[in-house]
Amino acid sequence: MFDDLPPDLDRLHTLRVWHAMWLRRIDAKIAAITQRQAEEEHGRRSRPAPPEWIVELGIGAHRPPLQVHAGGCYMAGKRRRPVGREEARRLIAAGLKTCSHCRPDSRLGITDLSPHPGRSAAAAS
Repeated sequence: MFDDLPPDLDRLHTLRVWHAMWLRRIDAKIAAITQRQAEEEHGRRSRPAPPEWIVELGIGAHRPPLQVHAGGCYMAGKRRRPVGREEARRLIAAGLKTCSHCRPDSRLGITDLSPHPGRSAAAAS
């Protein structure tokens, strides 16, 4: 029989204490990781949904709107506020710039934003 354990009782007790200590450390690490994963999952579930549309804001006290973005656009700056669909349409129709990456005008179904609404494309040429 293959027996690699020490033959005396003192060393066997020492090994048992040593392995019990390691089992407590491993169990504590497992519990900490399980707790962290549960907290992360709870955070993901309770995170509010991103807004459908956002307006990037300028610098200054009045912070004028600069550009309209779709809610998940990666190009939107840090200064922003969420807006509803109708406000986004109104801002774009009023001439506010749209993001060329997320194309909120296309997503909102606004296809013609010509600077001269009374002129046709043929008359402009």
